[in-house]
Amino acid sequence: MEIACDESGSEGEKLVGGVTAVFAHAGVSLSEAEASACVEALRQMIRSPALEYKANHLLRTKNRWVLLWFLGQDGPLAGRARVQLVDKRRYLASRVRAEFGSVTGPLELYNDLLRARGPRGALDPLFPAILRTVAQWDGPVSIVHDQQLSLTDGRIQRLKELAPRLESLTLVDSQHDARVQVADFLAGIARRVAEEELNGKPDREVIELLMPFVVGPTMWNA
Repeated sequence: MEIACDESGSEGEKLVGGVTAVFAHAGVSLSEAEASACVEALRQMIRSPALEYKANHLLRTKNRWVLLWFLGQDGPLAGRARVQLVDKRRYLASRVRAEFGSVTGPLELYNDLLRARGPRGALDPLFPAILRTVAQWDGPVSIVHDQQLSLTDGRIQRLKELAPRLESLTLVDSQHDARVQVADFLAGIARRVAEEELNGKPDREVIELLMPFVVGPTMWNA
């Protein structure tokens, strides 16, 4: 099984004090033809002159009907996609409690301390997200992922050691792979909606449509 993946909100090991509060990682099980048809359908509906569509195109108020179709039961993702959501502050706090027993100071200080103490990349939520992706799908899994500088050859090899069912992890340019573009849409939508709820502005209608795709024990999987 080949799963196309992309993320939204990745800032490496910087979990607090950055630009985004939520990290999202999406995986889709679509053929290249199905994904291309999805992207073309979105272009026909949205009709933006942009060369590359992003999640913000679907999140515009005037395109809400397109967003609801994309996430709905009659849309292209039903039963074919999954997304993980990580509240970065909660994720960091859980790591601090595991290391020190409790959180007694600003998380920013702990963030710097744990980055200095551990091996490089140990706090990056991207790596556990990829391991969870492998676990979410049955059988041997090959992943096609948008290019990430943090996914070095050494780290890809380590991921294969930790997840024996991961047969391969190939990095591609999302502009040239419609499957990864669709994963990017889902990750970007989920992250934005999650952050809005954290800020006290929940979009209940969209959250309800997102929930079948969200994996983990809670909406904000830490």
